[in-house]
Amino acid sequence: MKILSIQSHVAYGHAGNSAAVFPLQRLGHEVYPVLTVTFSNHTGYGSTRGPLIAPADVAAVIDGVEERGAFPAIDAVLSGYQGAEAVGEVVLDAVARVKAANPAAIYCCDPVMGDVGRGFFVREGIPEYMRDHVVPKADIVTPNQFELEFLVGREVSTQADLVAAARELIAQGPAVVLVTSAVTSDTPDGTIQMACVTAEDAWVVTTPMLPMTVRGGGDVTAAIFLAHYLTDGPQAALSRTAATMYAVLERTHALGSDEMLLVAEQDAIARPDEIFEIASMA
Repeated sequence: MKILSIQSHVAYGHAGNSAAVFPLQRLGHEVYPVLTVTFSNHTGYGSTRGPLIAPADVAAVIDGVEERGAFPAIDAVLSGYQGAEAVGEVVLDAVARVKAANPAAIYCCDPVMGDVGRGFFVREGIPEYMRDHVVPKADIVTPNQFELEFLVGREVSTQADLVAAARELIAQGPAVVLVTSAVTSDTPDGTIQMACVTAEDAWVVTTPMLPMTVRGGGDVTAAIFLAHYLTDGPQAALSRTAATMYAVLERTHALGSDEMLLVAEQDAIARPDEIFEIASMA
């Protein structure tokens, strides 16, 4: 597969394209990374260096990829954090042009806005822009539970709530909703869940909750899910994504690393040990 990935970039550690590109390549896919920022490290360290890339310059890079004749062969566009509406417009324009060149291409949007315990960490107005303009144009969206609740405007307390909220998003345009981290009243103690919902089906996978916080995990999750979805569909993608993410994060926690050990644990990307059962929620 060929994937156009429009995201941020960090030199140190793994976030944005620095988290997404290697897993996609390790799974055998060709990636065209387009950078929206190039920072020394993610902002969780408290300070960072490097420039924001002007939306016009991001668009120019995409124009150059199109000029190489790549668009008809692109299978998917992937996007993550969008720091300004102008960047979102560049992403949506690229999606429209790729789909015009290849109607079978899909758009996977990780609607990065915030998280439980942290609240919103994007600029004011971005969550509403994502909800009203970006998510309806996506084929796959990968919110965490906090973001899902914002997108539908209500709390998600049970698995039934989660499925109903995901299908509310599906009614707006997406075909698949992956909820990347869910804890509801139905979630067993000491665990965390990942759920995949379509118009017809819904599945959930439960893994142990690790006592850690890691940046870039959502970027890796969205990339790996998209890769497996393209080749094997949503249910297999959910199983393999959960297996890979648990293996990578468990090893990262065991060694006390502040950054995900993506390269060291690349076998868990290429050949995930699918030890967690997929259960139906439909």
